Amino acid sequence: MVVIVGSLVWLAVGGVKDTKTYYKTIPELQKMGQAAQGQRLRIGGEVAPGSIRRSDTQTTFVLHQGAQTLKVVYNGSDPLPDTFRDNSQALADGRLNMDGVFEASKIQAKCASKYEAKPSQRGLSHENPASNKVTSSAVAKPAA
Repeated sequence: MVVIVGSLVWLAVGGVKDTKTYYKTIPELQKMGQAAQGQRLRIGGEVAPGSIRRSDTQTTFVLHQGAQTLKVVYNGSDPLPDTFRDNSQALADGRLNMDGVFEASKIQAKCASKYEAKPSQRGLSHENPASNKVTSSAVAKPAA
């Protein structure tokens, strides 16, 4: 019984260590230097405009925060989120290679405009039902 319980605890602790990741900014990653290589990390930044390159098996792009950039290569099997595009905020989960390229196994993205407050609805035609009426002069007549 002790061996079984001990084995389960050992597997649980090992699993938590392997899945545990911390969110790092690009400047924090660069300050870590070589200590960051090979560690499982989650890096956040903004997708640089025009940097997304897709091929059959991988997607490469550049994350940036201010003037600091990080090249990311995604080889995951999951499809990229719909909100993953230029200027979107993204999190890449993976490991930093010896050459300074971040190999991501998972990508999360959000579009900042999706989370902004809705603009004022005043002055739009759908609030004034009279302006939505279709008159006979506005309806196109088929050619004879």
